[in-house]
Amino acid sequence: MCPETRRFIADNDDWLRVFQLPSYAPDLNPVEGIWSLLNRGGPADLAAASLDHLVRVIKRGLKEIQYRPHLIDGCLA
Repeated sequence: MCPETRRFIADNDDWLRVFQLPSYAPDLNPVEGIWSLLNRGGPADLAAASLDHLVRVIKRGLKEIQYRPHLIDGCLA
């Protein structure tokens, strides 16, 4: 945390409460599970030819996940 942020927190501690969270906490952020499922299909290892190509691959992966609701439920557990 930068010095300015620490100073702001200290100056406003009468009404501001800060919780330090881990940098990676999939149990606190369900979308991490969705990205994990999506990356199993390939975007992490993809050398996209263009932005449009990358968007198509991601949309296709999300559509596959959409039709498998048990996977989404697993991300919310």
